[in-house]
Amino acid sequence: MYNIAIDGPAGAGKSTIAKLVAKKLNFIYVDTGSMYRSLAYACLREGVTQGEKEKVVEVCRRSKVELSYENGAQIVKLNGENVNPYIRTEEVSSMTSAIAVYSEVREVLLDLQRDMAKKCDLVMDGRDIGTNVLPNADVKVYLTASVETRAKRRYLEMKEKGVDISLAEIEKDIEERDYRDMHRDVAPLKQAEDAVYLDSSDMSIDEVVNAIIALVK
Repeated sequence: MYNIAIDGPAGAGKSTIAKLVAKKLNFIYVDTGSMYRSLAYACLREGVTQGEKEKVVEVCRRSKVELSYENGAQIVKLNGENVNPYIRTEEVSSMTSAIAVYSEVREVLLDLQRDMAKKCDLVMDGRDIGTNVLPNADVKVYLTASVETRAKRRYLEMKEKGVDISLAEIEKDIEERDYRDMHRDVAPLKQAEDAVYLDSSDMSIDEVVNAIIALVK
């Protein structure tokens, strides 16, 4: 099986790029962030707050996360329910970053992610794919962009959805999430030693996709 790992901070465009790379190579795309988002959503739905570690772990351990594919699109199921429409809010984003620091939460999904990599050619994106989840991936990419660029992208995305939020708020949220992701004790966000560094601040989507495909042997 051929595995491509794409890591990077929030708003770097990992999902968009990974989907397109997977489509061009006819690989499966695995959005690990959506798996964590589904667990964060499960906690929010039960009224559990970020700092209540024991309750967070308890909710996550009894939650069943599954990935399926319909017409080429990834469907995330939480306890059998399609939660795709509910896991892209800023509230879920913030909760996701907060609960991902707990090793027990990461363990819930780790085996599922590694098992998928053994069974099919895939592109997997997240925060610790090349360093922790798939350390032997055939290609590793660390995809990033400036905070300003990432905030602007997220702002335009939210605006399109009709969400009323300021650019300054998004910048602050991204900076806080970067700090949490990079400083957590378990599997922090960092560039794998053998990963290719790609700054997409001044690159088009096609340029980034082509740069990654060029790495595939």
